[in-house]
Amino acid sequence: MSTNTIEKRIEIKASRARVWRALTNHTEFSEWFGAALTTPFAVGQVSAGVIKTERWGDIDWKATVQKLEPESYFALTWHPFSVDKTADYSKETPTLVEFRLQDIPGGTLLTVRESGFDQIPAQRRRQAFDSHTEGWAAQLRNIQEHVEKA
Repeated sequence: MSTNTIEKRIEIKASRARVWRALTNHTEFSEWFGAALTTPFAVGQVSAGVIKTERWGDIDWKATVQKLEPESYFALTWHPFSVDKTADYSKETPTLVEFRLQDIPGGTLLTVRESGFDQIPAQRRRQAFDSHTEGWAAQLRNIQEHVEKA
């Protein structure tokens, strides 16, 4: 089993255009992701805000958008599991999060892939990987529910 990459998929009963909007509109993304993003997604720019969590409280969200290919591919980099407010994560290599959308009968297949965990310092690598493995499964269910209820 790889501990460098997480990949999850979900089928969503909605068009690619609808799923794309939920992924790339920062306000709508905030709704299903459990965040309060204040900065839109733009290639080469940092998207900022706060992730709301019960366990860790408010966590700063900072992600740099790497690529936006309309209705098919969205990629960003970030520092995973950056919950320690006293740590300087900027010295670490960020992971790459990729969202891919594909037409399927009755809707859209959404795949999320996060890679680069092997570059995270050893003392926090496992916890980051395990947390994001669970987290992406939950977030895919969140976006599915968000899009399908609309």
